[in-house]
Amino acid sequence: MSDLESSHYVSYAIFFCTIAVVLLTLTPVIFPALFSSVFGMFTENLNPFEPGYQSVFLIVSNIVIFGFGIAYYKNKIPSPVYDVFEKIRTFEISKKIAIISLTIILGIYIGLSSPELLLNEGDDWSDYNAVLLPALEIWPFGEAEDVYVQEQNDRYVRMFLLDMSLNIFQNIKLLPFIASILVVVFTYLITAQFSQKRFAGIIATVVLLQTYTFLKYDTVAVYENFWVLFFLISLYAIQKKWFLSPVFYILAFYTKAYVAPFFLMTLFTTYKSEISTRTKLAILISYIVIVGISIAIIFLGDTVYPDVIQVNSSKFMLGFQVIISQLRFDLFFIMMILPVTVGLMLLSKNGLKHADSILILIFGTILVAPTLVTFTYHYEILPYRFVPLLVFFSIGIGMFFSKKSVNDS
Repeated sequence: MSDLESSHYVSYAIFFCTIAVVLLTLTPVIFPALFSSVFGMFTENLNPFEPGYQSVFLIVSNIVIFGFGIAYYKNKIPSPVYDVFEKIRTFEISKKIAIISLTIILGIYIGLSSPELLLNEGDDWSDYNAVLLPALEIWPFGEAEDVYVQEQNDRYVRMFLLDMSLNIFQNIKLLPFIASILVVVFTYLITAQFSQKRFAGIIATVVLLQTYTFLKYDTVAVYENFWVLFFLISLYAIQKKWFLSPVFYILAFYTKAYVAPFFLMTLFTTYKSEISTRTKLAILISYIVIVGISIAIIFLGDTVYPDVIQVNSSKFMLGFQVIISQLRFDLFFIMMILPVTVGLMLLSKNGLKHADSILILIFGTILVAPTLVTFTYHYEILPYRFVPLLVFFSIGIGMFFSKKSVNDS
């Protein structure tokens, strides 16, 4: 089997896995009670096939999008319309224009979001007073009987940054907000790196900044985005300074343990990156070492994580039901995630290597939620945990603008 054939098999395997979890995630949009009627505790009086209030929106929008997409792919749309879309997909901007555009976008975002820094966190989020503040009071060496408070102090990087934001900058929201701003920046950088198009990066940042969930949690300290930022940097560093990738992954891990399985997606992205085999092996070895050390610290050290393991297989399918309910306000995501998944497969087929990387990142950031609630009682599926999914969805949208003109190629 040639390397090309092997690569195609890998691409198809990634696509089928991703579309499977995407379909499982979208099924409750059409039939909200279906999974509960089969796997839930209270199944009486449930109509598993009663359509949800967003079902018509999802079905109609996808029929329209797929219809247009097929016509575009087969070149069956009117030539003027086709030419317009080709010009948009091949459009590129200079580095100077990209910097100016990104600065304007960030300026508008910061201007609209910065008033949130003056809000009292405790008034809006009960976990702030019940969990985070008690944890900060005993940080770094204190202990608490409450497992949720104690777990905070096992997240050393997070607590260090929040303590600094509160005690040095006198605003616990400030550093989380800066982290969210940098998430937007690295969304641009990763998209531009993966697609080789600066315009694609601008598109991705705009898509991310219209998502309800990102804007809801971008200044919230108790549900900060430090872990998302560190993981994004670890991905970006693969093709820049590879030795920084495991460093930022471990920072992400000690900010939020939820990111632990993400290293598998990092390794696949490494496999798809245009770097030397020697560098790929170095990254693989470095991740094996740091993941091994982290596992040893968790199970041999004094942490709460070994005590929260509890298997409940029924939660796996119910997890997919919860995902879409938590993202119900992100209508653009609901409408576009299936077309984006199929479109990324076509981009991969046409030679865009990192289309597979985005597919595996979408697959992983969806699957990790139902997996973790299946094997632990500590974690719940909460909206802010899908900020990485929305980031990779946004990058996926940007990838459709990766097509280069004849003059660029």
